Amino acid sequence: MPEAAPTLLALRALNLGDLLVTVPALRGLRRRYPGHRLLLAVNPALAPLVRLIGAVDEVVPHRDLRPPPVRAPDVAVDLHGVLPDSVRALRGTRPARLVAFACPEAGHPHGPAVRDVEHEVAKWCRLVRSDGGEPDEGDLLLAPPDVPSPRPGAAIVHPGAAYGSKRWPAGRFAAVAAALAAGGHDVVVTGSAAERDLAARVAGEAGLPPEANLAGRTGLAALAALVRGAALLVCGDTGVAHLASAYERPSVVLFGPASPRIWGPPGKPVHAALWHGDGEREVQTDVPDPALLRITVEEVVHAASAVLHCSYSA
Repeated sequence: MPEAAPTLLALRALNLGDLLVTVPALRGLRRRYPGHRLLLAVNPALAPLVRLIGAVDEVVPHRDLRPPPVRAPDVAVDLHGVLPDSVRALRGTRPARLVAFACPEAGHPHGPAVRDVEHEVAKWCRLVRSDGGEPDEGDLLLAPPDVPSPRPGAAIVHPGAAYGSKRWPAGRFAAVAAALAAGGHDVVVTGSAAERDLAARVAGEAGLPPEANLAGRTGLAALAALVRGAALLVCGDTGVAHLASAYERPSVVLFGPASPRIWGPPGKPVHAALWHGDGEREVQTDVPDPALLRITVEEVVHAASAVLHCSYSA
């Protein structure tokens, strides 16, 4: 009977954008440990996208900071980064070796130090480099999903976000959608099932037909296909923004409490990150952050025109 391959367990039990910023790190781990079976402890809802990364052998469904249900992995890597809890969670699996940022509080004094301001892609690549890997920070692209786009060539307006502090006002999204439609674009509004009413309001105020509201009508694979085939994405600082990066589609991303220096798209002409903040902070409130409210409709429409021009010129 052949000997079982050694196991490499990575923890990233968070949400869509959190997964996509670790794609270069995961691929770097794949190259660093070619003979290991790479297990990713992750939100099971993200499994359709994990398959598109091409580096992970098995999804371990996991959504919290208890130890993942994997025992004695040969290597455990903390890509979750909620110190000290995520280090403790991985130590609870009893790994032969742990790769994580230094956290003496959790019994892990070795490893690189966490920096106050560092882009998430660079952060996780730096951790993998500390273990001898050679990740490429630009290696963000996903494979195509195995479903077709529900609206090829559409301009996507995505008004929702997990927290009110990251939600630009619906009326402003509607004004942007109306401007895009007036410019000849097929505009759709996306969101989760819980955001269907928000999307309906945006579509209605923009004068779009009811079929433009796709909120709650696209699974994750279909959403990825929609973004991959889109002309443009306009959204707040939320997970779908990272799909535009993963498929190099033109995007305008609106930032409020969190800085694009940490969560922004790649520095390419087809992406615009709008931010009028004055410092790094994360505020989870029910109302839009003041920095977000300083972004105007005219500014977003101008940025959309600019990234579209760059896309057409490429």
